[in-house]
Amino acid sequence: MTKSTGITWAAASARRLERQFLARRARTGTSVADVAAAMLGVHAQVLSAAELSVGLRADGVTRTDVRDALWPTAPLAPPAPAPAPAPALVKTHGPRGTVHLLPARDLPMWCAALPAIPAGSAAFPTDVRLTGEQAGQVVAAIADALDGTFLTVDELGEEVVARTGPWAGDLVMPAFQTMWPRWRQVLHRAGQCGALSFGPNRGRRVTYTRPPRFTPLPPEEASRLLVRRYLYAYGPATPQHFARWLAAPPGWVKARYAELAAAGEIEEVRFEGAPAWVAAGDTAFPDAPERDELLRGVRLLPYFDAYVVAAQPRELLFPGAAYRRALAGGQAGNFPVLLVDGVAAGVWHQRRRGRRTTVTVEPLARLTARQERELADCVERVGAVLEAAAELVIGEVTVGAHA
Repeated sequence: MTKSTGITWAAASARRLERQFLARRARTGTSVADVAAAMLGVHAQVLSAAELSVGLRADGVTRTDVRDALWPTAPLAPPAPAPAPAPALVKTHGPRGTVHLLPARDLPMWCAALPAIPAGSAAFPTDVRLTGEQAGQVVAAIADALDGTFLTVDELGEEVVARTGPWAGDLVMPAFQTMWPRWRQVLHRAGQCGALSFGPNRGRRVTYTRPPRFTPLPPEEASRLLVRRYLYAYGPATPQHFARWLAAPPGWVKARYAELAAAGEIEEVRFEGAPAWVAAGDTAFPDAPERDELLRGVRLLPYFDAYVVAAQPRELLFPGAAYRRALAGGQAGNFPVLLVDGVAAGVWHQRRRGRRTTVTVEPLARLTARQERELADCVERVGAVLEAAAELVIGEVTVGAHA
């Protein structure tokens, strides 16, 4: 490792891969919460993709391990008591308002930093949206209703209306050819505040519960900690990179960077010839041959894996044809990605039938014999995480984005 103020893409990628447990998987015994913390949250809109994101980074971890970390004791019937053992992971609304798996121990940071992000323009007309006071009442009602139980969204709605008033249940929100009640527009806010998290499905229906109790950090402290954590995981990075990852106003992010720089908590470096930032003192990057060893190899990353969403600049992670094939209009994550030597080099898709899954991989360039062997090992690992027998097919992926 060498200290440098002139950091190359290859050196930054090698360090990111190592810190993400993608250069070397975490050893057996590493907790799923440790892996999720290193990733700074695991995108979990599709739970099987989140299970793969964690399992592909840690030896011996399967989807069962991830679910056990989320729900140590599953509810048996409504309204079943919440699990007595504290979960290590919480499935809730995280960065960008999307569903993530977050370490329970990190909720004091997340649930103070996320609500502190200035809201964008109102998404609903005046006669539809909640006032600030009403939104606060709904979030408090959600927390109270979910304390010690698991409820479906309809059951939760009944409890919220009973605790607030009929106005919360007005069917005013257009959604999927139907209308949702007014209170649901702050569902993600309740998650980001720590009032709500997801429980295991009850059949085909989603359930919600309240995460473990915690004391949030002061919002300013939490926001600055989140910047430092991001820079440790994905730096060097500019304010624009962080704003894009978090879906936060660029001006607000620039102010956080300026505060941290003035306090000596982050420092500026040169990254590919342009200014960027790292956490203070965190300027050691691998050089050859360690850099090349960390980069070398074939890796499979599922939908919306944290690495492809957060690592910037995106045009260097998705060079040439990969930018057109593996991104959806410039948005990362809509396709599972094949990484070869640290950059996107194809897409893949898995289709499960019973206890078997077929993994189709579409490389954008011919793989060497060594790379094909590594790919076969990756596919075997996908099967192990999903607790299925996996078969590799090298060929065209015919499904569209986020299929």
